[in-house]
Amino acid sequence: MIFSGLSESFPLTGFEWLLAVFCGMLTGMSKTGISGAGLFVVPVFAGIFGGRPSVGLVLPMLVAADIFAVIYYHRHADWKYVLKLLPWAFAGIMVALFVGTAIDDRQFRKLIAILVIIGIALMIYQDIRKKTPIPDYPWFAALLGTAGGFSTMIGNAAGPVMSLYLLSMRLPKNRYIGTGAWFFFIVNLFKVPLHIFVWKTITLQSLSFDLLMVVPVIGGAIAGFYLVKLIPEKAYRFLILASTLASSIALL
Repeated sequence: MIFSGLSESFPLTGFEWLLAVFCGMLTGMSKTGISGAGLFVVPVFAGIFGGRPSVGLVLPMLVAADIFAVIYYHRHADWKYVLKLLPWAFAGIMVALFVGTAIDDRQFRKLIAILVIIGIALMIYQDIRKKTPIPDYPWFAALLGTAGGFSTMIGNAAGPVMSLYLLSMRLPKNRYIGTGAWFFFIVNLFKVPLHIFVWKTITLQSLSFDLLMVVPVIGGAIAGFYLVKLIPEKAYRFLILASTLASSIALL
């Protein structure tokens, strides 16, 4: 019954349903150590469902994955960095809320693509400058916090921005993952009422789709713990970045 209703609400092809399930798995994996996986989801869902609707559609999936990550890594968060970033992230979200309301869906899709491409550039920059320390100046947290808030509201694409900041602080692996898990959990919860009441992109209809995606999201999160140990990091990151870049260029 649910699937029949979804077929009418979301007239997707068989391939698009498979792609949606795959994206659900990548959403879960992105929270458990498979860096960059979440970026692929953004342009793919925007291409299938439209720019603004896709952002609201993906958000509950992210919250589900965040809960899983917070439960697993909750003891490792460094709250000093979470609290330092949150006010700026909230400010960036409010700016994005206004911008997203003022543009049409075609412009929204292009903005998503641009933000994702910038995110890819940041990930490449991180790899190249991995050993170069960045001072922990207040302006640095303000700049990246605001940019992260803006990009997470427009396209759920703040991962690379936040990774740049947290990696620059030279946090150990578990503290890095735990701090990021709590930051994104709080930020994504903050966005939920804005999507429901302002953009109206989270509805009972969209939540019925998200309900089907919970299993792939959780499955991907569990798989991520094991796959990160088996898949060569460089080869995996190259594959994700290349496919994400191609999807983003298609949106443009």
